[in-house]
Amino acid sequence: MQLKIDESFAEKVIPADDSVRLLDRVIEEMDLQALMRAYDPHGRPPATPPRTMLKIVLYASMEHIYSSRKIQSSCERDINFIWLLDGAPAPSHFEIARFRSRRLAQCAEELFSQLVKKLYEMGEIQFAHLFVDGTKIEANANKYSFVWKKSTNKYEARLDAKLEKLLPSYCEKYGIMTGELGELLAQLEAMVDFPFVHGRGKRKSELQRDIELIREFITRKAKYQRYNETFQGRNSFSKTDPDATFMHMKEDHMRNAQLKPGYNVQFGVEGEYITGVLVSSERSDQLTLIPLMEQMQGYGADYEDVTADAGYESEENYSWFEAQQKPCYIKPQNYERSKTKKFKSNMALRENMAYDAEKDEYTCQAGQTLRAKYVGKRASKSGFESEITYYECDDCSGCPFKKTCTRAKGNRQIRISKRFIEQRAASLARITSEQGILLRMNRSIQSEGAFGVIKQDYGFRQFLLRGQKKVTTEILLLAMAYNINKLHAKIQQNRTGTQLFEKDTA
Repeated sequence: MQLKIDESFAEKVIPADDSVRLLDRVIEEMDLQALMRAYDPHGRPPATPPRTMLKIVLYASMEHIYSSRKIQSSCERDINFIWLLDGAPAPSHFEIARFRSRRLAQCAEELFSQLVKKLYEMGEIQFAHLFVDGTKIEANANKYSFVWKKSTNKYEARLDAKLEKLLPSYCEKYGIMTGELGELLAQLEAMVDFPFVHGRGKRKSELQRDIELIREFITRKAKYQRYNETFQGRNSFSKTDPDATFMHMKEDHMRNAQLKPGYNVQFGVEGEYITGVLVSSERSDQLTLIPLMEQMQGYGADYEDVTADAGYESEENYSWFEAQQKPCYIKPQNYERSKTKKFKSNMALRENMAYDAEKDEYTCQAGQTLRAKYVGKRASKSGFESEITYYECDDCSGCPFKKTCTRAKGNRQIRISKRFIEQRAASLARITSEQGILLRMNRSIQSEGAFGVIKQDYGFRQFLLRGQKKVTTEILLLAMAYNINKLHAKIQQNRTGTQLFEKDTA
């Protein structure tokens, strides 16, 4: 049944400043050619126009409705959804699910970038100060479907050791000259001149048992190879969603909960709007900052500076911003600890040792000298190489503080990246400046606040779709809904155009 609300009646029941009217205006002004290309031009025209479907799924996210069945029910009962349909038939739940997982997956990034550019044209964002934060969101996968890299390598090594012993014995037993498992199986199967037996009371021949065992080995070997291809540098994945990695969820840390399959979601926020989104399978935030920045630069979001918390500190990230000639306000990982009495009194820490730049040596609080021995290279998980200087104490024997200084049997050693120390000192100076304090305050309000709204107010704590591409589509849709809601709220509060919250000087 197709319903259409008369506009004169709609004006009475749907206020002019309602968020659904703002959504309608925003979508009408967008270029949806990318969405139209997601449909087969030779196929049957969709019953509900693509532009209308986009309005429906976006408004559903704005109203915290994620189930396709609940969206269908809203299209049949809710006056705002019926007004958006504008006489088009209410889509079924599988049409909504297909639109979200297939159609939008091909153009979600393009639509999101259009909305960001629209906010820039309206003066809501200026591509000036970006605030970055991340969170873990649980995947739609069975929590007991884990595959661990260490276990896979262990079982594969056991299988290889077993094959190394069995293959020569089978070749000798059947007079076959080959070292390949597949060739051995093919030649053994060629010897079969009798039907295989199965079931209770059936006695298998020795040849049948050997063939079945080799088939099992081939299956297991192929499985381990498939697992290793799926890991892609990770330590785990889920069988029901291979792109998901097992990680601690943020809300589970205090409860010592088990690992769950999930994704690391990164947001770049400016002016309280989400302007950048990255969905990663990496558990650490350090390796997500550069991909997020490069992705945002791809659609013109080139920021003057970036503010992030201590989880993003690394020499690789510092070096990237230096190459871009952009200041970054990243809090050092030891910033909070360095203000404690325990940290300042710990003589084992490099920060509490005197350094002679001319001689390139440290002096511990016991008066012993640590001299530079050699310089080496250290590669990160992403392949970034750091130059590491190795220092060693002249003689720690007889030192009364050795037990509190090092657990090594020999002399105390420290490994230092001089470039990283300089970068950390420069970042510390930036974040403790007046500008740095203001930006760090806004980061905690804007980027952390965006995740707080989405996870707590919107109730979005687990993905509905599977696979990184579809999950990215899901979070981009949610980010667009969040931005439209934020624009509506700022219009109502007469706060449009504001970028930063100012410090309270009272």
